[in-house]
Amino acid sequence: MRWFFLIFLVFYMSISLADDIRIITSFPPNVSTAYGELWKSKNPDSEFLTLNKNTVASIDEIARGNTRGFDVFMASSPEAFELLSQSGAFHKPVECKYLDFDAIEPFALSSIGWARRKDSGVFLPANWNDLTKQLYRNKIAMVRPARSGSSHLMVEQLLQTRGWNEGWAFILSLAGNLSTLTARSFGVTDGVAQGRFEIGLTIDFLAQSKAKELDFRYGRPVMLTSAKIGLLKHGKSPEAACRFLELVLSEEGQSLLLNPDIARIPISPEVRAKYGQTPKEVKDALNLEWISYDARLSARRYWAVNTLFDTMITEVLDERKKIWARLDELSAKYGETKIQNIRQLLLEPIASELDVERFSSVLASNLRTTRLSGASQEQTVITERWRSSLRDQFNLANDAMFALEREFK
Repeated sequence: MRWFFLIFLVFYMSISLADDIRIITSFPPNVSTAYGELWKSKNPDSEFLTLNKNTVASIDEIARGNTRGFDVFMASSPEAFELLSQSGAFHKPVECKYLDFDAIEPFALSSIGWARRKDSGVFLPANWNDLTKQLYRNKIAMVRPARSGSSHLMVEQLLQTRGWNEGWAFILSLAGNLSTLTARSFGVTDGVAQGRFEIGLTIDFLAQSKAKELDFRYGRPVMLTSAKIGLLKHGKSPEAACRFLELVLSEEGQSLLLNPDIARIPISPEVRAKYGQTPKEVKDALNLEWISYDARLSARRYWAVNTLFDTMITEVLDERKKIWARLDELSAKYGETKIQNIRQLLLEPIASELDVERFSSVLASNLRTTRLSGASQEQTVITERWRSSLRDQFNLANDAMFALEREFK
């Protein structure tokens, strides 16, 4: 009788564990908590287990084989799904054969812009170029792209809409106004709300979920991307994963996104039409089919662009800000025309698109390298060459500023 009870207990536990669902996501806890409550209302005997990680850490976890058996991945980063698809991380299990869905499905729309406290005395920038004006010196925050899919998305949008050289020129000019680079995406909007900085570059829903405290403005052109949900290989509960995907894409799951604490835009046009909460900028963007985000291009050069950003900005942010401040002083003393060539030098990217393609090709067969620790010898050589090029650029700029000062002594 005891053996029968033990066998029954093990059998019951295996069923119970198999029915629990395990989510890995880059979303803040308010999103996963809301979906967890909805899941529990439909499946009271099932546990909803969530691991919140930044996008890069999530990619790394899954790319190393999903050894902890997560069933579902949810994120806003199109590149994350492109990269993980290349490694075969997703599949539609046989338990989902009754569903008219793929292994990866979009479920929400997003775009990028900036936020400001409602009680701030600082003018809300009207467009991207306003963000580079001197009045915003040391007043802007963003998250480091290597730590955030939405921040990488912003960098790529600028590179794709403006072109490689002009896009980096804008980003490098913007860097002169940065107060800090945060570690997580929600650190930007939290920091703005708490008064640590005045302007935060952010994805729309993080600002709009704090609509009582923050104003938000979309950057134009509004380039929409979709947050996605993917069914992972080696998940412990494939049948539960299928039901969760079905729930997220249902009217109830889609309308949950409109909760003010989540403030996301449903992928379902029927839900958007029914509840009528879609911002005008997003409605307009949905009708402009020529503005499209190339997630495949972004995925191909994901690590290279992040490394280039870190080399030109993250590692030298304080030094770059001091150089911009010095240029401002020289411009005020001697006129902008005297320092135009120096400023232009500092706005040139230290690597061409061809360099980045080469760097990306090194990584193409080694998806597990999500950080430069453990990088290949060629990756290290390329990165050090970029650092050396930046140092040469800074030295030329400093020499030119000294020469200008000597000229007017």
